[in-house]
Amino acid sequence: MNAPMIFCASAFEAPAALGAYALWLRLEGPLEVQAGKRKGLLPTGDYLYCGSANGPGGLRARLARHMRPHKRVHWHIDQVTAEARLLGAFVEEQGDECALSAALADLPIPIPGFGSSDCRRCAAHLRFWPEGAALPSRWENARKAARFT
Repeated sequence: MNAPMIFCASAFEAPAALGAYALWLRLEGPLEVQAGKRKGLLPTGDYLYCGSANGPGGLRARLARHMRPHKRVHWHIDQVTAEARLLGAFVEEQGDECALSAALADLPIPIPGFGSSDCRRCAAHLRFWPEGAALPSRWENARKAARFT
């Protein structure tokens, strides 16, 4: 069975364990980004970016980096986190970023290869979350549970 998924509004709510996460980002306007040689325009709206946290400090440390407004651009997603409003993160201890991305397979990929240049399994780790589109039930349950804690 999968580890329970939790929703964290801040990095401080995340466990320091290793695992995977999906950032929930909101762009208030279009944003031009680049992934390798590919350039693209992300339209206004919500996005989910799947990543892993397997280094020191685990999920808490990785989310704290993503949530910092000023940082050196190291990963593709840093272009987005510098401009977007970060609404929180879905986290799963011992989770796998590719499994999280696969769970979102019904959501559109805005730029092929974005966030997954080192991944041979996934077309991208960034998904556009259209208004009204449902998330998998585990995700929705985690988000609802976080509102009542």
